[in-house]
Parts: sequence; C-alpha cells; structure tokens
Amino acid sequence: GSSRKPCNTLRRAFNREAVIVIAKRIVIGLCLVWCALGSVGAAAVQTVTVGSKNFGESYLLAEIAAQVLEAQGFRVNRKLGLGGTLICYEALKNAEIDLYPEYTGTLSQAVLNLPGNPDRTQINQVLADQGLELLAEYGFNNTYAIVVRDEQAQQLGLRRIGDLHQQTLIAAFSHEFLQREDGWPGLAQRYNLQQPIKGIEHGLAYQAIADGAIDVTDAYSTDGELQRYQLRILQDDLGYFPEYRAATLVQTSASPQLRQALAGLHNMLDESQVQALNGKVALQGQSFQQVAADFIRANASRLGLSEQDTAKIETLSGQSPWVGQLWGHFMRHLQLTGSALFAAIAIGLGISLLVYRRQRLAEIVVYLCGLMQTIPSLALLALMIPLFGIGFLPAIIALFLYSLLPIVRNAITALANTDPTLVRVSAALGLSGWEQLRYLRLPLATPAIFAGIRTAAVISIGTATLAAFIGAGGLGEPIVVGLSLNDTNMILRGAIPAAVLAIVVELVFAALERRVSPPR
Repeated sequence: GSSRKPCNTLRRAFNREAVIVIAKRIVIGLCLVWCALGSVGAAAVQTVTVGSKNFGESYLLAEIAAQVLEAQGFRVNRKLGLGGTLICYEALKNAEIDLYPEYTGTLSQAVLNLPGNPDRTQINQVLADQGLELLAEYGFNNTYAIVVRDEQAQQLGLRRIGDLHQQTLIAAFSHEFLQREDGWPGLAQRYNLQQPIKGIEHGLAYQAIADGAIDVTDAYSTDGELQRYQLRILQDDLGYFPEYRAATLVQTSASPQLRQALAGLHNMLDESQVQALNGKVALQGQSFQQVAADFIRANASRLGLSEQDTAKIETLSGQSPWVGQLWGHFMRHLQLTGSALFAAIAIGLGISLLVYRRQRLAEIVVYLCGLMQTIPSLALLALMIPLFGIGFLPAIIALFLYSLLPIVRNAITALANTDPTLVRVSAALGLSGWEQLRYLRLPLATPAIFAGIRTAAVISIGTATLAAFIGAGGLGEPIVVGLSLNDTNMILRGAIPAAVLAIVVELVFAALERRVSPPR
C-alpha cells in the first residue's frame, strides 16, 4: 500500500502537468486564431494617415480627402496642422503620413528648386527619385499674392506689385514666404523693392493689416479672409509667381485602392469655389469638418459616392463638443510634459551625481545641455522627424532635451558648492563619500534642485504647445488651429489652460520643496 502512494502521487502530478500543457496549447491556439482573424480584418480595412500644413485651406483640403476616404471604407488617422511645407514633406518621405495636399509651385520652387514653371508631369519625374508622386490636380490655382487694404489701394492708386516701388509702406510677410525661393527674395529682386520688412505668422497678418499695424503682406489668392478684411490683390504684372495647382501628394507605393478612392477629387474645384469654402470657415465660423462634409454631400455623384457612402461621413453633430476636445488636449499635454519631465529628472540627477566631483567634466555636461537650449524649439522638433518620425515620441525627446539644462545646472552647482567647512567636519566624523552625499550634500542641495525642476516644468509646459506642429497634439492644437483661422477664442482655449497648468505645477513643486527641504 505504501508503495502505491508515490506512484499515485506521480500519476496525479503527471496528469496535472499534462492538463496544464494541453491548456497552454489551447490558449496559444486560440490566440493564434484570434490574431489571424484580426490580421484579416486589419487587411480588409486599410488605415491611412492624412496630414496637412498649418493654414486654413490645407486643413480644409485634407479634411475633404479624409472624409472621402472614410466614406469609401478607409480608416483615417488625422495629423493636421503640421508646421509648414518641409515638415509635411519629410513626414511623408519617412512614411509618418500617407498623404497631404500640396501645390505644384511650392514643390517646384520651395522644395525641389526646379527652374521655370514645370507642370505636374515634370515635377513627378523628379519626385519619383524620392519615392513620391503628385496625384491628379483638384482643378484650381492658389497662387501667392501680395495684398493691401482696398481703401489704401484706392488712395495711393495701387494696382500692381510694381506700384509698391516708390511707396514707404510697412511690409510684413509670413516667415515661410521670407525664406522661400519663390517668396520675398526673388520678388524683391524682380520688382526692385527695397523697403524694410519683418516676419509675422500668416494667420495673424490679416488682423494686423486690418488694424493698420502693417500695410502690405503676402496671401493666398483663394483665402476667405480676403473678403472678410476687404483686401486687394495687387496684379503680378511681371509674372513672378508660378502656378500653384493643388493636388494630393502621396508615396509612389500608395495602393491602387487609395488612388482610386481619391480619383474623384480630380478637377472638382475652381478658384471661386475654394474661396467660398474658405469663406465659410473664416467668415461664417463653420468648422473644417462641417464645410468638408457639406461639400462632399453636395458633390457626391461627381465624387462617385453613393448615399450609403455619404452616410458614413462624420458630421459636426458626431464630433465631441469643444469642452470634451479640450479635456483630451489637456490630458495629452500632461502626458507630454510629465513623461519628458520625469525622464529629465531621473537622467539629469543621475548625470549630476556622477560628474559633480569632476569640475571639468561637469562643465562639459552643463555646456552640452545648454547647447540644446540654443536650438529654436520648432527647429529641434523638425530635426526629430528624420530620426523618430512625427507624433508623441519625437515631442517627448525634444521636451526632455529642453528640460535637462535647469535640472543639471542647478544640481551640479548645488552639490559641488556645499560649504567646505561642513564637508571637512563630516569627513572628520568618519562619514564616507556616500554618507556625505546622503546626509549633507543632498539635503543642502534640495532647494536648488527643486528650483531647477520647477523651471524645467514650466519650460516643458510652454514648449509642449509647439508639439502640435509635428502631430503630437496637446494644448498647442487649438492654438495652431486658432492661428490659422485668426480665431482668438480658439487660441485662448489652448493658451489659458497651458498657463494655468504651469502655475499649478509651479505651486505643487514649491509645496513639495518645503516638505522635503531641511529646516533652517
């Protein structure tokens, strides 16, 4: 009897092991089947990431393309409001987005530096080497234009750009226009314009010219703001500006299904239609989503869409209210700044503890951290795109780099400059180097360290608003859209919560500092 017990025990153990093995295999098999079904479903629904630049018409065209794709069964991710031509272009080259609306003149002059006024076929021959392709044009030409107030144009007899030659008017142009090959440098040379100029955000220029703060600025010929602010386009009498035919820029590897879905946009719009659509946003206060949805419904048959297709379009009523959207932006902002700040605290303090005893090495570390601060925020974000793409990760890395300097500099300075008399006394008492750090240097350095962290937190919260330019979201998103629409209320929806967040974080860290600092 006693000999059977070990056998029974082994048999039961074996049975349990067998059951466990069989159960594991069943679970693994179910997981594989689930993954296979999921991959089949994922293959059936193609996901497309649509981007846009940070001005109104680009938002609108991107939203039209996005809703046309959604109506035909595509799953669409939106990365709208990216910061300018080169950021969108690099994002597309690096497959961070799948398409965005672009213009022939911009590609030929500002990106590819092609001579003359090449057409889409010639541009595509050059784009092919970079794995990109410009699809069929939408049908309208949104050329650059130089504008003045209509009242002022009548008073001074301004009809052509050449008429500005003898005038002493205050000129301010968008930052991109000042740098582009088809912008101010060539324009000034062609028309012999020598008046002083300054840069201004494109969306703010309209309000500035309406208020009389400036007299001359650049615009797009289909902007709705031209009617809103009663601006006159000066005739390009020397034919300086090339044509800017709008079309969708994609990768050459874009699927036939995607190309077919967007084919209906070919020759769908003329200049007057686009200006009217832009006017609904700029003058009537409608959202880009609503204007795009109304346009698609009105032209469904020409776009090749059925009633069932148009029923899929996400309308304004299906959008979450702006309060809900703002909460989402706020939480995203917290994620951005919190992740970057905690990484900067952990790594910055770790580096400081390693190098504070070595003066030369500490100086090099502080210098390198300071070097990051000399790079403009938007430029640093743009430099991240080839390395890390767009979105959350590059924004975190950029904010982390900006947060390092105040933390590292304050920590190294405070740790290295502990009162020498106290250090000698602690050594005389037999405290080791680690014990001196733990019981003397760190407690005395705590106020300075927290001051660095508080500074880094405020810097990170402010800089994070620029992360919207690379599709990372946050409170910068309503600011960017507000700038493109010259909508002060929308700008404040992002700016005020960001300012409040900075104040709250400052107070929280101040309270923490008081709790952990040694009594005086």
